[in-house]
Amino acid sequence: MTNLNGKVAVITGGNSGIGFASARLFAEQGAHVVITGRRQQALDDAVRAIGPSAIAIRGDVADPDHHRKVADFVRNRFAGADIYMANAGVNTITASPAVSPAEYDAQFGVNTRGTFFGVQAVAPELRDGGSIILLGSLASDKVLEGHAVYAGTKAAIGAFARSWALEFKDRGIRVNILSPGPTETEILAKLGVPAGERETFTTMMAGAIPLGRLGRPEELARAALFLASDASSFVTGINLRVDGGMALL
Repeated sequence: MTNLNGKVAVITGGNSGIGFASARLFAEQGAHVVITGRRQQALDDAVRAIGPSAIAIRGDVADPDHHRKVADFVRNRFAGADIYMANAGVNTITASPAVSPAEYDAQFGVNTRGTFFGVQAVAPELRDGGSIILLGSLASDKVLEGHAVYAGTKAAIGAFARSWALEFKDRGIRVNILSPGPTETEILAKLGVPAGERETFTTMMAGAIPLGRLGRPEELARAALFLASDASSFVTGINLRVDGGMALL
């Protein structure tokens, strides 16, 4: 039931981390995948690794024009899409008193604005019965030090998902959230943690997870595949936490 033969999937931030792992798995399951990202070299490398069923479009998810370009592409190339995964995200760990307007705007621009206008542009191109997957976060429900802004961006994702699950119900389009806990991706190197402290930081995070380790991108990709495929055909409006049980503590 997780076969995606003939499906078309659009994945923002599909050049690295969870997005890349999902794009590769979706392609292995028979989908054509359109990935987006800001770094051309990273996109080129991802397409080579995924294979001939992958296409990359460079752009900034905070720019609505980028999403219109993606929507035009899938309409002209594939006559539509079946899966939209709003995966692109940024996070900087900063205590609230030290957050600058630029840092605030950067996180809301990518995580929240990027998700909203991506769905706004691509949803009309989704075929009835399609799937929208929004990347949430454990941080939207669990207070984590220095994550106030990031948590706010992801809390908005929850509100979007609940609204869209009802807005798109007449088309049979399912809208769900995939919320990772700490995961071994490139974003760990971009959190503002000094290089010399990253091992300590990772060990500390693993100690706060009941399963005793960080997640792997491939594990999140398998959960995304469930939400993208017919295996979840009667599932909409949920927040699927893939966090090793961290939300329990």
